[in-house]
Amino acid sequence: MLRSRLPRIRTLAYLLCLALLVYVVVYMPTSYTIERPGSADDVKPMVRVAGADTDELGTFMMTTVSVTYANLALLGMSLFDDNADIGERNKDQDDDEYRITQQYYMNSSQSSAIAAAYREAGVAFDVETEYVFITTVPDQDPQQKEFVAGDKITEVDGQAVATLEDLRKLLEGRSAGDAVDVSLERGGKTVEQRVKLVDIPNGDGTTRSGFGVSTGEVLRIDPDNPADEVEFTQTRVGGPSAGLMFTLEIYNQLTPGDLTRGYRIAGTGTIKSDGTVGEIGGVQHKIVAAERKGAEVFFVPEGNYDAAKKKLDETGGQMRLVPVKTLEDALNDIQTLPDKR
Repeated sequence: MLRSRLPRIRTLAYLLCLALLVYVVVYMPTSYTIERPGSADDVKPMVRVAGADTDELGTFMMTTVSVTYANLALLGMSLFDDNADIGERNKDQDDDEYRITQQYYMNSSQSSAIAAAYREAGVAFDVETEYVFITTVPDQDPQQKEFVAGDKITEVDGQAVATLEDLRKLLEGRSAGDAVDVSLERGGKTVEQRVKLVDIPNGDGTTRSGFGVSTGEVLRIDPDNPADEVEFTQTRVGGPSAGLMFTLEIYNQLTPGDLTRGYRIAGTGTIKSDGTVGEIGGVQHKIVAAERKGAEVFFVPEGNYDAAKKKLDETGGQMRLVPVKTLEDALNDIQTLPDKR
């Protein structure tokens, strides 16, 4: 009897082992990510100035890095891909917090891009804070569970919170363990919480009292002339590294003529409202993405130039690589290009 069942038992054991192997290789999560070249996308469809000069024969392109949560199969394949880099997954944020943080960086980048373009074009404007919100909730203290990433902080003890400075002043002079009433906007609804403050290190050996969560503020840039109003379409891309390319596109729409001069111009770099261009991560992947889309010029933050040049030399690409420290550097370089229109 047992002998007649052995083939079925072996088959079942084989199927179980196969299922376990498939789970381990394909479905079991790991603590690693894989970064590869992403896309090089035209910026113009993402940005619209109300009274824009839309003349644009060439194009400005933002570049991205593709980040994939790795399983064992992908990790194995990435070892044979010269354009793949393995990194560690961020353990301090869950997926929702990471998404919200990246969207916050993107929103901040867009606000800074508008301000930088307005300043360069001589457009008068005001800066207002739209709201203060929570980007990350660390897994440390029980009362922090009363917050959710994405919550907007509207009041503390009945006092309105319009800016991060308002929040700082309302918590100033309080001690860890003190409780405050916090009004939040979550998913379009008002949520009331009683929250105990915790000690937060200042980085110089001292502490201050606060919520123990990461916060940010979303700014709104309002031009004096409604014709200069800038609107962004929603994108699935997050992070701050498209700031420079957003600024160039906005400036192009604000001013007469075609700033592209007929060229396919890609690039990367954060932007400050004063036009300062900052370093970014994954520049080697962005070089490959731009090459694949036929970019002729690539603006790169000065601090990323060496890594970008190394990758361009490895691929044998023909793009002209231009290091920049400011928006002015990029604009001055464009003016030296022979007009292809």
